[in-house]
Amino acid sequence: MEIKELQKIMQENGVVGAGGAGFPTYAKLTDKADTILMNCAECEPLLKLHRQLLEKHAYEIMKTFNLIAETVGASEAIIGIKKSYVQTVKALEQHIEEFPNMRIHLLEEVYPMGDEVVLIYEATGRVVRPGGLPIEQGVAVFNVETIYNVYRAVEKQRPVTDKYVSVVAEVSDPVTVRVPLGCTLDEVVAQAGSVTIKDPVYFVGGPMMGRIGNGSEPVTKTTNAILVLPKDHPIVMKKLRTSAIDLKRAASICCQCNTCTDLCPRNNLGHPIDPARFMRAASNGDFRDLNPYLDASFCSSCGVCEMYSCPQSLAPRTLLADMKGGLRKAGVRPPQGVQPKAVQPSREYRKVPEERLMARLALTKYDKDAPMDETLVGVPKVKVLLSQHIGAPAQAIVSVGDEVTRGQMIAQPAGGLSVGIHASICGKVTEVTDRHIVIAAK
Repeated sequence: MEIKELQKIMQENGVVGAGGAGFPTYAKLTDKADTILMNCAECEPLLKLHRQLLEKHAYEIMKTFNLIAETVGASEAIIGIKKSYVQTVKALEQHIEEFPNMRIHLLEEVYPMGDEVVLIYEATGRVVRPGGLPIEQGVAVFNVETIYNVYRAVEKQRPVTDKYVSVVAEVSDPVTVRVPLGCTLDEVVAQAGSVTIKDPVYFVGGPMMGRIGNGSEPVTKTTNAILVLPKDHPIVMKKLRTSAIDLKRAASICCQCNTCTDLCPRNNLGHPIDPARFMRAASNGDFRDLNPYLDASFCSSCGVCEMYSCPQSLAPRTLLADMKGGLRKAGVRPPQGVQPKAVQPSREYRKVPEERLMARLALTKYDKDAPMDETLVGVPKVKVLLSQHIGAPAQAIVSVGDEVTRGQMIAQPAGGLSVGIHASICGKVTEVTDRHIVIAAK
């Protein structure tokens, strides 16, 4: 298959990165990639769907991964997977001999192994420069569910209309379910039996990089997990703090221990992100050296500094994110042409064990099986967002009153970086705006 042909299939079928920010997958296809890498690190604690999906559909996903490698002319296809996912590794090993240019790279049970910069170094030994893209090192990274969506688009001519979501923590029956895009978080949580606490908080995404959501918001192509937590859980309490208070706390109790920088995964790979210097400068209003502020652009927001390292429970990640946003709003570009220093020799001893991380986050008791149920959940209506990806929102091509079928394109790719959006249920269009389309089931 030609690259342009596969790109067109991906774009028209709405395939985007299902594990993170939703970058349109077609834009990653290039003949500059000599290595492609599948990310099955399942980066955050309690997330389970990628290993489950890869175990159940190992051959289909591997076959499609090989197709992508052949299409872009990559000489090697690497599956990065944690060695603790024993059953999934066994499923892969049953078929690996059929794909001579593919290999399995077993990863340690540490966080944030799923950060693509960390994963690339672990699997290939290459270091992506600060602010750079993986393709500069000849690598393209794809998520497991993304590859599965490519398989369905290529082999089944099915666009992306549904999402796998794990529902865990304070529910009676933790589960990974398949739901139509645009259904509500409440409808997803309802598939996990009963909620076991009063006044639950929905934490959308992983416990380290996720956010607090509300029950009425719609599922998108990047919704991976819902953690149902008590409102007084430490993760929730940290998210509810304000930056102004965080800054004052840093000024009064930061003990200058430097642990946030010592354990920073990007710093240990030679990137110039230094949370300790930033906290020292920001909390004291010290602007004599602007580098600690400008280098905030290189923070990956993994949360190790804030959720694990700091003995005072301060918030470097949050304050760095505020600084990044402020610089972007002011039109200040990240420093250009920065090259990484040598990888820290002590890096091997500064990795964050996931088991210890879960204990520190008070999540150990929630680490239970969440069996995958691939039966598509039925819902009475959906609110499908037109922007579920990085780039320009899709443009609606249906009107109120139109009858649509599941899989029908309801919004076409816009100019520039964009993908199509498709109806996730059969029914009648009841609302169309520049932000969403509502469909009521028949």
